[in-house]
Amino acid sequence: MSETALPTVLFVCVHNAGRSQMAAAFLTRLAGDRVRVRSAGSAPADTVNPAVIAALAEVGIDISAEIPKVLSVEAVQDSDVVITMGCGDTCPVFPGKRYLDWQLTDPAGQGVDAVRPIRDEIEHRVRGLIEEIAPAVRQ
Repeated sequence: MSETALPTVLFVCVHNAGRSQMAAAFLTRLAGDRVRVRSAGSAPADTVNPAVIAALAEVGIDISAEIPKVLSVEAVQDSDVVITMGCGDTCPVFPGKRYLDWQLTDPAGQGVDAVRPIRDEIEHRVRGLIEEIAPAVRQ
């Protein structure tokens, strides 16, 4: 990552309907304009998981208008950090990119009660990521 360019983070899961959507929403909310955020899926679903939408709404984040997106080679190439969440070997690997694999329970088919702890773990990990790649300017 260059000193002047904003870091770009790409979150990838299979359907781009749960974990990657939550991570992108938290990073967007918590880092603001210090980071560019993307999410995608290797086999995107038609819609975002309704339990994920509800769980994020509980913490004041509205992702009801989000649509799962297909993972592209260009999205990976244009990102500084690629965080995978259960997509296995489907994510293309390029030299010079930082890759992290977050082992998280898949919220697919789960109710809001089961999604809450996944949401909270993702928020915790995103907060750590922000401190690492885009800490707030201290005055």
